[in-house]
Amino acid sequence: MDRYKKLASNTIILALGQFGSKLLGIVMMRFYTGTLGTDGYGAVDLIVIASMLIMGVVTLSIGESVIRFGLDSQYNKSQVFSIGFITTITGLIIFIPFVPLFGLIDFLSDYSILIYIYVFTGSIKSVCALFVRSSGNVRLYAVDGIFTTVINVLLNLLFLLGLNLGVLGYILSVVLADLASIVFLFYMGRLSGYLRLFGIDKDLRKLMYRFSVPLIPTTVMWWITGFLGRFFITSMLGFDATGVYSAAYKFPNMIALVSGIFSSAWNMSAITEKNSRTIAKFYSDVFNFYQSVIYVIAAAMLLVIKKVLEITTKGEGFAGVFRHTPFITLAVIFTCFSLFMSSIYVASRKSVRSLLTVSAGMVANIILNIILIPLMGIDGAALSTLLSYILVFIIRVIDTRSLVYMDLKPVKMGANMILLSAMGAVVMFAQDMNFYYISLCVLFLMVIVINYRAGVTALNFILKRKR
Repeated sequence: MDRYKKLASNTIILALGQFGSKLLGIVMMRFYTGTLGTDGYGAVDLIVIASMLIMGVVTLSIGESVIRFGLDSQYNKSQVFSIGFITTITGLIIFIPFVPLFGLIDFLSDYSILIYIYVFTGSIKSVCALFVRSSGNVRLYAVDGIFTTVINVLLNLLFLLGLNLGVLGYILSVVLADLASIVFLFYMGRLSGYLRLFGIDKDLRKLMYRFSVPLIPTTVMWWITGFLGRFFITSMLGFDATGVYSAAYKFPNMIALVSGIFSSAWNMSAITEKNSRTIAKFYSDVFNFYQSVIYVIAAAMLLVIKKVLEITTKGEGFAGVFRHTPFITLAVIFTCFSLFMSSIYVASRKSVRSLLTVSAGMVANIILNIILIPLMGIDGAALSTLLSYILVFIIRVIDTRSLVYMDLKPVKMGANMILLSAMGAVVMFAQDMNFYYISLCVLFLMVIVINYRAGVTALNFILKRKR
């Protein structure tokens, strides 16, 4: 019972710290679309996506090892942090000569320096924050999330509204907020006391690299599977279409953001409970509740998506953007499910198998984007992503059965996906607004009915623990 309580506690604390920064993109979406326009909004989205990909490559995905080995009590935390920090700095230095290569990519050529700065500060902040979390100081990790969000908002207002710096202002806001976070974490977390420049444990470094290096291509594959559509859209349809697609992605992506907060806590539990005799039941119970929450959130988003995007987007170019959200919403659901399954690979240190499973999704995504975007435009990219993530999830379900046999509740999953697909069809095609809202409300209530039992079970468990 304690492991369920610990998972719930960590989820709540991480939610308090992370949800503010995650919610920032939605709350300020109207501000961003109004000040940047479709062209600038699309450029910012591509810079951020490209930077996130590069971070995983230049740092050897060492942050994943920091979490995995930092949570394991048999390894020295000072050694774990030192290896992670030194690897990050070394990778950033080695990457400098390659920065001019961005000039070979038309739509990134003007932003080479911005991308490097973004990667530099983001990589260091990431390894510091992940170590703080892995060392058990979840509250400091959460406070840092709130602190970084506040700094970012203030700088956004200064650079975008006050100085009208456009894309440059947006990136500078993130970079300076990350710098402030690094200083904050070093001071409050006393990270300098953990940092060792000499006397590194070579055996531990080999173990960490052996775990993290296979995750580099995995990171690239996830990036391709999740975001390649944006680059195809830019090359085929232009920055304006990318801006519209990014706006359509923003609100449904809140499902992934909520899931990401939970996953941060879940991975900690999966690693620390890896040797439990009842681990299969633990995974099955958690996934049952987890998928119910995802379905209800997704249904709620489809119910209100039209009004929300009308309020949060500004400019004629974003009119009707809600019609592009259903495929994206379903794609995000399977993204969440695939990432949940990846915790099995993390806990069992099977990072190579994680790579192989996502490779299939990447290949499928490339082929589908080439075929579907010319036929369906923006919706083609969304459908390509959806089908790719479904493929990854199915492969992982089959592959992980040799590690942990989970009860995924397939009948419940199928019923929910039928209802959500019906809601998506209404959002995409319904013209009469009375039919639009009545049918969505009916379908939403049906989703609630199917999933209420998992919520009641979790609530009863919490109340029982309190008594």
